[in-house]
Amino acid sequence: MSDYLQLAQEIKQWGRDAGFADVRITDVDLSHVEAGFQAWLDAGYHGEMAYMAAHGSKRSRPDELVPGTIRVISARMNYLPESDDADWRTKERQHAADTAVISVYARGRDYHKVIRNRLQQLAERIQERIGEFGYRVFTDSAPVMEVALAEKSGMGWRGKHTLLLNRDAGSMFFLGEILVDIPLPVDQAISNHCGQCRSCIDVCPTQAILAPYQLDARRCISYLTIELHGSIPVELRPLIGNRVYGCDDCQLYCPWNKFAQRASVNDFEVRNGLDSASMSSLFAWSEAEFMRKLEGSPIRRIGHERWLRNLAVGMGAFSGI
Repeated sequence: MSDYLQLAQEIKQWGRDAGFADVRITDVDLSHVEAGFQAWLDAGYHGEMAYMAAHGSKRSRPDELVPGTIRVISARMNYLPESDDADWRTKERQHAADTAVISVYARGRDYHKVIRNRLQQLAERIQERIGEFGYRVFTDSAPVMEVALAEKSGMGWRGKHTLLLNRDAGSMFFLGEILVDIPLPVDQAISNHCGQCRSCIDVCPTQAILAPYQLDARRCISYLTIELHGSIPVELRPLIGNRVYGCDDCQLYCPWNKFAQRASVNDFEVRNGLDSASMSSLFAWSEAEFMRKLEGSPIRRIGHERWLRNLAVGMGAFSGI
């Protein structure tokens, strides 16, 4: 056991060396969240995200997703750009009405590639230390309940907006996991620190947070601008305004994000002026320009047609149409 304790400590240090802000370890028992997740699906709150219901119990049972898994190494990586102003939350709340507001996380390089590559490096470092072992690397790319796992590992607690919150870093970070078959010692969960605060609930433009910890994705602007394939409901368009890719409002008004930490890698620095570009200038991009300028960006996956749809909704709201 002492050998595994030493290994766990080394893994956490190697993770920090790889650019992760925190690395923790948990077991695979998520039975405490299964009923709530099924109730969320049964209510239809996942909308068109059929993949959320497509894998049965594998989503909440990592050992069924990857047989042999007994531990999950959870890692978080901050994404707030180093170049942002010190008072970045105020700046983000005050975008001009004709500015295309894009979620902070999506203004730089696609986090999937950044985190997956670094998790793979971490796994290979472990392999160098102990020899062959069973593992798989994930980051928002498979049926893994990453927030529940990170919460159980003690990395933070689930906020009322359903995102993970950390006392020292708010919620401006990505999560990733390595599912392993090594009996590492596990970290302990921490208590919830949201208290009576309901800032995220009150500020949500479309009132998608129905109650603490209960999100109707069908009303969430991130879902509407990224996941929804058809037309955005007419009644929600004025509420969406100039938010053309995602929405950060529940995070911008969360008191814990005054502690948000800067990224330790430069991959998430702003590209193509996406922190201040006008909607009309982005709408003028041809499909070829869209594909070229957003190469390596998470935005590219919605395609040019939905990009134009979102901008059209934003420009319509700006002009009062």
